[in-house]
This record gives sequence, structure tokens and C-alpha cells, in this order.
Amino acid sequence: MKYLILLGDGMADWPVPDLGGRTPLDVARHPHMDALAQNAVCGLARTVPEGMPPGSDTANLAVFGYDPKIYYSGRSPLEAVNMGIPLDPADVTYRANTVTLTGETLETAVMTDYSAGELPSAESHVLVGDFAREIARPGLELYPGVSYRHCLVLRGAEDGALLTPPHDIPGRPVAAYLPQGVNAPLLRALMARSFDFLRRHPLNLDRQKRGLNPANCLWFWGEGRKPRLTSFTEKYGVRGGVISAVDLIHGIGRCAGLESIPVDGVITGNWHTDFAAKARAAIRAFETLDLVYLHIEAPDECGHHGELKEKIWSIEQIDGQVLGPILAALRARGEDFAALVMPDHPTPMAIRTHAPDPVPFALYDSRRRGAPGAPRFTEADCKATGLFVPQACTLMDRLVGKTEAAHV
Repeated sequence: MKYLILLGDGMADWPVPDLGGRTPLDVARHPHMDALAQNAVCGLARTVPEGMPPGSDTANLAVFGYDPKIYYSGRSPLEAVNMGIPLDPADVTYRANTVTLTGETLETAVMTDYSAGELPSAESHVLVGDFAREIARPGLELYPGVSYRHCLVLRGAEDGALLTPPHDIPGRPVAAYLPQGVNAPLLRALMARSFDFLRRHPLNLDRQKRGLNPANCLWFWGEGRKPRLTSFTEKYGVRGGVISAVDLIHGIGRCAGLESIPVDGVITGNWHTDFAAKARAAIRAFETLDLVYLHIEAPDECGHHGELKEKIWSIEQIDGQVLGPILAALRARGEDFAALVMPDHPTPMAIRTHAPDPVPFALYDSRRRGAPGAPRFTEADCKATGLFVPQACTLMDRLVGKTEAAHV
């Protein structure tokens, strides 16, 4: 028995006026998702518990089968684990985005680009590495990551800072969103110092000459401590692995004892990515693993950037280049399989950030033919089934056969 989770990050949306009140899932052509939905258990699931922030961290924890209210300890430590950063229980971590701010001072600046044009990792390693040496001191460590995603570690520190994700405030003055609470003076001082240091860096001056957004400031958010997840294999009795371009998703997997599956291709985390390479990696992984958690970031990034056409196109690539080939390979194996297709959260074009709304899901099991499904895999069609799952963390139980369909 094989198990596939295909997670289209931010794939769900609200009705878009420019699409005649339809959503990107409504408009996109996704025949493989639709065919699966027609023979699957479909409905809406709440991935983000009420009162918790609608992030990919809490939402993906739920889809992995872990109740965020029990297991969530912050976003950045999950990324730090995948980056190989050693953490003790007393340490506090922060995601550090290289962002583009426009203005003369931190307090008067505007958030122009939360990812600084998704600068290449080679460039970000130079910038962050140079700044890390500039601020080096015992108990404070800054680690370069992938593209614009980096990590700050405070050893033996308190937590409790009030922080805002930079993708929540595109085009806004940042003054009202600077850190508050515990560690706020330190974090603000580091941000102001980075703004002064990075905008004068030769690499950023060269980026500006080339018409590119400079990575001229570090923005701290996603505070947390190292999580303690129950082993996925012990919890569900299957061996699995993770495919993603995002440290966060691999970090959840590593904390749960899942393998990180390598991909032979250019994997970026946006819509300029090798979709087909992820499908090939999943098909190979099924030779030795029981379960593959395949996460694709592209629709989410398109939502954050307000790229409607690209979001629709990304959904179509997920269907045609990823889901279709994997389903064909699983069927060719001649053994039973189950598949769960869903987003983690909506990333509506109207707000260009995450929303906590329930998301559509299709849960297919080749052993249960004729399941009452939905005509298409869309928000409206899945809602029309009347099935609502208040805790998405229970879907994994159903996928691996611990819960019957009637009890999803």
C-alpha cells in the first residue's frame, strides 16, 4: 500500500472579480484532480485551529497529522532543524527574511518586496554571511539559508516577541509592524543595523544597477523553540519522505523522522520551478518508501505577489506535470494506494497573504470505489458535499486506514 499527499500551498482562494467571481481553482484546468475527486471523499477541512495564525507552519503540521494546538512551537525552529542548526530547549529562533525596504530609516521605510526579488542563494549567502560577521557575539548566531530565508538564533533566551510576517504587509509602511515585546529592542537594533549595512553592500549596489530589488534589510519573524514531534513511523506505522523546496516542510518532516527526498532539477519554491522533477522524485521514492508528502509552494508565492495568471498556471502544472504522472505510476505498480490532495490554507489574491478559511480536500483510496465525491476539485464543489472536518490533523488517520470514511 502506497500513500501520496499532494499539498498545493496556498492553492485555495476567494472569488476573484477579474475571473467573474470564480476562483483560480474554478478557472484552472485540472482533469486529474477532478477525476480523483469524483471517486474520493471530498469536503472542507480546517487546517488552522481557531485563534492560531494562518501560516504554512500550523497548517502543514495539521496535514502531517499533528495537532498544532499540541505540537506547534514556532515556525523558525522547524526551518532551523532542516538547516542543520543544533538547538537546545533554552534557545529561541527567528526566521530572518532578506527584504527590500524603501526609505531613509527603518522607522520611515515601506515594505517593497518581502523576498527581495527571491535573490539567488549564492548572493544571499554573501550578504547574510558578511552581516553575520559584522554582528558576531556570544549567544547570537545568524545563519544563511535558501534564497531569502535565513535564521537567527539567540542562545539561552526568553521568548514572547510580537512579530509580523513580512508577506503580510506588502506596500505598507513598516513602523507599525516592527517587533514588540520580549527581545524587541535587540531585534529592532539588528534590523536597523542591517538596513544600514546591507544597502551599502557592493552586491546590493550591483543589484540596483541591474534593475533588481536590493536585499537591504533583515526582517525577523516566526519566533519559536525546538519542537518535539512523535515519530511519524511510530504514530502511523509507515515509512515516509518529504519533497519540498522549503526548509519549513523538510523541518517538520525531519522532526517527525521522515526522510528528505532529493530532487534532480531546479527547485525554487516559486512558479519558475521544475514541476516534473518533483513527480519523478516521488515516483522513485515509492520504490523504497510507503508514503510521500509532496509540497509545492508555487501557488502560494503567486498569491503573495498578486500574480493571478501565474497562480492559475501553477495549479495546472501541479495537475498535469505532477499529479497525473504520479497517479499513472502508482496504477502501473498494480497495488492499492491512497492519495490526499489539498492546499494548506488559502492565499487569496484580494489580500495577498494567508487566510484561515477551511480548504477543500479530496481523499482517494483505490480500495473503495464509488466514494461520494465532487464533480470538480474546487472550493465550491467540495463545500457542496456537506462534509466538514474541523481538525485537518485527523485526515492522516483516514489516509493510512486508521479511520473509516464515515468518521473523517
